[in-house]
Amino acid sequence: YAYEELSEVSPDHGYLAYTMYDKDNDYFKLSVRDLNFGSLCSKPQADRVSNIAWAKDGQALLYVVTDNKKRPFRIYCSMIGSNDEDVLILEEPQENVHLSVRHTKDFQYLTVNIFSTQSSKVYLINAADPLSGLTLVWQCEPNAHCIVEHHQGYLYLFTDAAMQGQPIDHHYLLRSPVTSSCIPRNWENVFANDQLLTIEDVDFCHSHLLLIVKDRRKYGLYSVSLPLSNDKVGAHLKDFNLQKLPLPDHVSQIFPGPNYDFNSSTMRFTITSPVMPDAVVDYDLLSGQWTIVQQQNLLYERTRVLYGSASSTSNSRIPNNLSENSAADESTWNDLSEYYACEEYEVPSYDGALIPLTILYSRHRKTNGENPGLLHGHGAYGEVLDKRWRNEMKSLLDRGWVIAYADVRGGGGGGRKWHHDGRRTKKLNSVKDYISCAKFLIEREVVQETKLAGCGYSAGGFLVASAINYCPDLFRAAVLKVPFLDPTHTWH
Repeated sequence: YAYEELSEVSPDHGYLAYTMYDKDNDYFKLSVRDLNFGSLCSKPQADRVSNIAWAKDGQALLYVVTDNKKRPFRIYCSMIGSNDEDVLILEEPQENVHLSVRHTKDFQYLTVNIFSTQSSKVYLINAADPLSGLTLVWQCEPNAHCIVEHHQGYLYLFTDAAMQGQPIDHHYLLRSPVTSSCIPRNWENVFANDQLLTIEDVDFCHSHLLLIVKDRRKYGLYSVSLPLSNDKVGAHLKDFNLQKLPLPDHVSQIFPGPNYDFNSSTMRFTITSPVMPDAVVDYDLLSGQWTIVQQQNLLYERTRVLYGSASSTSNSRIPNNLSENSAADESTWNDLSEYYACEEYEVPSYDGALIPLTILYSRHRKTNGENPGLLHGHGAYGEVLDKRWRNEMKSLLDRGWVIAYADVRGGGGGGRKWHHDGRRTKKLNSVKDYISCAKFLIEREVVQETKLAGCGYSAGGFLVASAINYCPDLFRAAVLKVPFLDPTHTWH
């Protein structure tokens, strides 16, 4: 078989750089193909390549090589069409240091990220002259997320590094003139800090800045015209002239697409929801027009045939829910909330922490305290619990099952502190959060006490299994998918 890991077309569309898996040696080999003639270039051809980035309008390729322990430790520059040997740009001999390289979306610069147990650093390389050297533009504490972009003379940094020496729980956006000669470089906040409205992700094109934001548990998608006015920089997000995309209710996550074309004003992203099949959307930032380019609609039509219109469905509700349900425009989003209710709660855990709990059930089936239930959980690695619509759950919902998702501590639902409060010595918080959500389902008579099952994938298997050991009478069944059940011996 053939397995390709990395592939990147040069800015002039003349070459394709890609890596193929060598199963005999267990590493990836780099090759470059001339797209005009279909032939392989004589160089570069390198082994153990983990990262690639084009420079010099496609005349140069930078690539990262790993050592025998698969640690990225060297960066080379290869001039396409030249017989000269590839130039070693950077080498890190220390075993705790990892390297990566990427180009900014406008191909004007390359950024080199250096991660170690002591710090995180970002260096800048002029893409027009990749052999001109590296310039340090950012340094912070280890394990911080640092992405640098460039737009019309300004560097933009999206990070969750500590601010003024104090750890923070969210990402923020900084900018600095690319020509700044200050050491260390001066950065200014693009938006004022807002405790309620957090920026989850950003993306750039030549004309706009795209922001994925979260207001408590509700997602929003905004765009801001570029370049930014200097008198606006540092103001609150709501004070900018924002363009907002109307979203359906109960969005669980928004994922930006590749969006490789920096000069295009149309950006693609995917919207997920517990009660809506994934929607791939193209959003024209100049006109404000948007189009769903892909979304499953066969399931939606079959559900309409099965249940009819909303007037013929049951309107049963779980008592004391904290949010109202409102169906999105069905002709636009193929939203199934007309047939399946999605309700959101905050469940008090043993120490008073409020745990987000999402509950799904069929409006066609009454919740009368006799329903079976399936409680999902993960709570690890700072990852957001996947609550997207799953076709296999439809059969359960149609037969009266209640599907629930517990965003316990240890996951990524509440920022860095939420993650750290459910890991290592605080891992028991995750287990007790999950148990609290299970008891909530039973005490509110959402699920019959002898019909509750748990479900966990990978590290979520550890969560569910631990909850069963802690409260063996609470669950009647469990689905553990490739569970990570013995971390002590595995890590040892």
